[in-house]
Amino acid sequence: MNLNEVRQKYLDFFKAREHKEIPSASLLPENDPTTLFVGSGMQPLLPYLLGEKHPLGTRLCNSQKCFRAEDIDEVGDNRHTTFFEMLGNWSLGDYFKAEQLPWIFSFLTDELGIDPKRLYVSVFAGEEKLGIPEDNEAVQIWQKLFAEKGIDAKVAHIGSEEEGYKRGIKEGERIFYYDSKKNWWSRAGVPEKQPVGEPGGPDSEIFFDFGVEHNKSFGENCHINCDCGRFMEIGNSVFMMYKKQDDGSFIELDQKNIDFGGGLERIVAAVKNEPDIFRAVDVFSQMTQKIEQETNKSYEENKKEFRVILDHVRAAVFIIADGVEPSNLEQGYFARRLIRRSVLFGDKLKEGFDPSFLADVVIDLYGGHYQNLTEQKEHIKESIQKEVVRFRNTLKKGLREFEKRAQKGSLDTEDVFALVTTYGFPFELIEELAQEKGFCLNKAAFERKMKEHKEQSRKGAEQKFKGGLADTAEKTIAFHTATHLMLASLRKYLGEHVHQKGSNITQERTRFDFTHPEKVSREILDKVEQYVNDAIDAEADMIIEEMPKEQAQNDPSVEGSFWDKYPEVVKVWTLKDKEGKVWSRELCGGPHVKNTREIAKFGKFKIVKEQAVGSGVRRVKGVFE
Repeated sequence: MNLNEVRQKYLDFFKAREHKEIPSASLLPENDPTTLFVGSGMQPLLPYLLGEKHPLGTRLCNSQKCFRAEDIDEVGDNRHTTFFEMLGNWSLGDYFKAEQLPWIFSFLTDELGIDPKRLYVSVFAGEEKLGIPEDNEAVQIWQKLFAEKGIDAKVAHIGSEEEGYKRGIKEGERIFYYDSKKNWWSRAGVPEKQPVGEPGGPDSEIFFDFGVEHNKSFGENCHINCDCGRFMEIGNSVFMMYKKQDDGSFIELDQKNIDFGGGLERIVAAVKNEPDIFRAVDVFSQMTQKIEQETNKSYEENKKEFRVILDHVRAAVFIIADGVEPSNLEQGYFARRLIRRSVLFGDKLKEGFDPSFLADVVIDLYGGHYQNLTEQKEHIKESIQKEVVRFRNTLKKGLREFEKRAQKGSLDTEDVFALVTTYGFPFELIEELAQEKGFCLNKAAFERKMKEHKEQSRKGAEQKFKGGLADTAEKTIAFHTATHLMLASLRKYLGEHVHQKGSNITQERTRFDFTHPEKVSREILDKVEQYVNDAIDAEADMIIEEMPKEQAQNDPSVEGSFWDKYPEVVKVWTLKDKEGKVWSRELCGGPHVKNTREIAKFGKFKIVKEQAVGSGVRRVKGVFE
């Protein structure tokens, strides 16, 4: 089975069990200031896990595109990728452990034909200081499932990962208790770091045993969470049943949820019993053939170079398709870095390597499921090609700057930092050139400085992300509704070519990006302000309608952006006053005020800034005064 076949089998399996398939959300998060990219399957569904009703019901499934920027430097081994697909199924207060674990076990063993003797599982050992018990229920379910396959699954308490390397696995052991560092899931990891108000809970991970020999450089003994390559996690059922309180304690959610995530590429690797994802997944094997033909170099002798190129080109294709252009800012920085690293590692195979020819393979293989790839094929390839040209020019300038700084006979941390951040010169290349000159670089100091730089950028990015609310405070929600009114008035006074490109809404202000080719005059901005304030004074009610997405798209009165991220049934939010006048009608995920009178207590709406942020995109900043 190839990647597309496994994905379809999964979706069909859960649709046969009354799940509704939802489309993958964009890689660019909406209403989430915590991250630049969607990095997990549950991220776009957070409001529904906290109790908001999903228009398609309580049983959902999909394959979610994910990108984890922090894994860029990890790419090069046999399993790490920056982009991946996460197969997911959710129960929103419907079924729980007794249904979830048998279903996913059946899918893996009966549907995909994976040998159950190759499967091992972990469960939550409990957190006494937080009053959260160990998950004995999951253990009993797993023992019964393995017994039905003729396997006597013994249980072991491992606790910490460190303890796992000390004791290893005893004969017959198949179910392992681990602590909250390994078997608690929330977006922030362990319970102590989980944000107040966010859901989390114990989980049960499934591991596939490739049977390779243990590498003791990772630890004295092997265990299922060992990184030596013998075991690979292929799925995780999260029992999302707790919410963190202000005092750090946890209470059970009124709605207990199931959140399953399974790495599609990893499941394909298990089906094929191939521990090297870059050999197991067909898109990578097809790309490998193209690179070998282009460079006359073999994958086997150049694994790291090939793996970096394979991963980075695929990731860049998906990021660009979701609206990111290579740049020095926010998401664009990562698109740029992916392309430039693929060029850098390609040059080690063949001088002048241009990875853009590989985009065709990615688009052709994934285009059937992700149609926006096919629709934007030429644009994606052109974006990659342009960035390759820019990088070649950067390399020339960076090399000159390197030589200039190297004249003093050494390179200090500030030199290296400037070469990387100011001149876009890759650290790998600086390191290589420094070795040729006999310079000793302080890599640890450079990494510390880069970490500080990234943390500062991250804090800034949390105030700059596309499309969202920083929180759900009353004033933030009021700004959100005012932003809808502002878009309606911009379209009224500037024309219907105006659409949302992004928003960033906090308790202090709203910042809104929209399509328009030229500066907006103060006269127009004053009219926009007046429109918003008139709507507030009109005490318009917010009316929420659920309708098929196709119906909403075909209704000229409904304004909407980012249509592809919404499910097949959508919410349309309409502000309508007592006289019957519609002030705003827009596709959205919420939240909003119930009546515009709730906005009035914060003052009059005022636009304090208007500027260009890109070709054909303007930005306005609005406050309450």
